[in-house]
Amino acid sequence: MTLSEKSQLVQQALEKHHLSLQVVELDASTRTSQEAAHAVGCEIGQICKSLVFRSADTPLLFLVSGKNQLNVARVSADLGFPLEKADAAFTKEKTGFAIGGIPPVAHATPIKTYIDRTLLEYPEIWAAAGTPHAVFKLESRLLLTLTGGTLIDVI
Repeated sequence: MTLSEKSQLVQQALEKHHLSLQVVELDASTRTSQEAAHAVGCEIGQICKSLVFRSADTPLLFLVSGKNQLNVARVSADLGFPLEKADAAFTKEKTGFAIGGIPPVAHATPIKTYIDRTLLEYPEIWAAAGTPHAVFKLESRLLLTLTGGTLIDVI
């Protein structure tokens, strides 16, 4: 089965890391954490949400467990700069992907990434793969390698 164009970009990015991770496109929606967990048959906490914020014109990616809500005030205070939720146009421009399918890799521009420490409590997690119907499974520890991200507390 041939992957859609956006999912192919994600698959190629994963292959550059020499990992045997496979993007899958599903009939069911994976746009929300609940939909994704239902579609792949896992706990909601195993879903890696990709949330794009901005600080001025700088994009920031937060990879957050599906069971958590990013505490913007706390994270902003911890990081030492203000965070603003990115709108759909900024998100698409900086990542190359629409909200609901933003992967942790393969972005249009380099993005500083922060990883919810809670995700590492799960041996395996699922992340978006370019569209609201595409995901890939990975060992949670690989997020650090794939993204060069920084572990943070988000709640």
